[in-house]
Formats: sequence, C-alpha cells, structure tokens
Amino acid sequence: MSKLITINNVTKKYGKTIALNDFTISIEKGKIVGLLGPNGSGKTTLIKILNGLLKDYSGEILIDDKKIGKHTKEIISYLPDTNYIPSWMKVNNIINLFEDMYKDFDVKKCYTILERLAIVPTMKVSEMSKGTKEKLQLALVMSRKAKIYILDEPIGGVDPAARDMIMQIILDNYDPESLILFSTHLIGDIEKIFDEVIFIKDGELILYQESEKLRQDRHKSVDEVFREVFKC
Repeated sequence: MSKLITINNVTKKYGKTIALNDFTISIEKGKIVGLLGPNGSGKTTLIKILNGLLKDYSGEILIDDKKIGKHTKEIISYLPDTNYIPSWMKVNNIINLFEDMYKDFDVKKCYTILERLAIVPTMKVSEMSKGTKEKLQLALVMSRKAKIYILDEPIGGVDPAARDMIMQIILDNYDPESLILFSTHLIGDIEKIFDEVIFIKDGELILYQESEKLRQDRHKSVDEVFREVFKC
C-alpha cells in the first residue's frame, strides 16, 4: 500500500507553546483513520498544516509524494470545524460555486446526498440549524473525487439519530483508494468506521494502530482505551 501522507519530525510552535513536537507518521491510502486527542492536543494544528493553512513549522511533509502546494490542495477535500458558507447563499448557488472551484466536484452526487439528508436545494443557509449546516458542508466535501478527505469534527452539531445516516453517507461516497482523516470527540458513536486510530497528546504521537487490533489487544472499545489513556 502506498503512503498518501508522510510526516517526518514536524514541530510547530506558537511563541513558547509547542503545538506539535517532533511529530512523525506515515498513513496509507484505502483507510478511514481517526485522529483522536483531547482539546489542545495538536489535532487542529496538524490539520491546518496538511491543508497548507500553516507554514511556519520545521520538518518535512509529503502528500501524495509531493510537498504541500498546488497539487496537494487539489487532491484534499477539507471540512473545517466551523461554518464557512455565507448565510445569504442558497444551496443550489453553493453547488454551482463548488462546481466552478473544484474540477473533481460531482454535482449529481451532491444532489443525491442532499436528498438523503432532506436538504432542499432552494433553502438559504440562514434558514438552517447548526446540524443542517454541518450536513450540507459534509455533502459538499464528500461530493468531490479527492484522494484525501480531512474531516474536522464533522458531526458535532448533528443529533444522535442522524449520525448513523451520516456515517453511511461517508462510507458510500468515498473512494476506497483514497484516505479519510477524521477528527472527532464522539469516538463511541464513530469508531466502528475507523480502520486505524491515531492518539495525539501535547503535540506528540501516543499511539497509531489498527482499530480492531487495538480492541483485541486491550479487550476494550477504542473509546474505552481513549478514556484510559487520556484519563477522561
């Protein structure tokens, strides 16, 4: 299996605060990987670096065997943990915008996902609940034929009854040759879709293991192991 993300000895500081400390990891394609850690662990910093939003760091990162730049931005479909869509826009206008911005955006797929999520294409963003906005953003991100999907807390505002549907939509709409890096605090609800998990604390890699092997070795769920490691 080829490595889609290779991170070697990356350190990122904010003043005297170390957000990532000599962080090293390689992640293969064909995986759904949980990026897990408590608040302030370095997850968001890592995600921003991978997306080219932070550049002042030491170490080396290769994505699809290339340094972060134009190519890597073209192959990453990124869902941030905040709403970034203007409230005045309608869903169909946003879809048209994504079609113009991303050559790998599949309009038909997007409308199919929106129908499953009961989102009306003529609805304005200002009329949506927080959970519906998250569903819309997820639909847009998963409608790209990307090599890497980076999802930062994609279902924090979604009610528990809708989470299984969201998970199924993710499974149905990502290419098994691609990679999903999925950051979440809702481990118990989501862990069943993880092939592997990364535990990060204080900017350092604590654990990187196949989910099923972790369960077998510890005789506990990923959520239980997480709580044990981080004393939650």
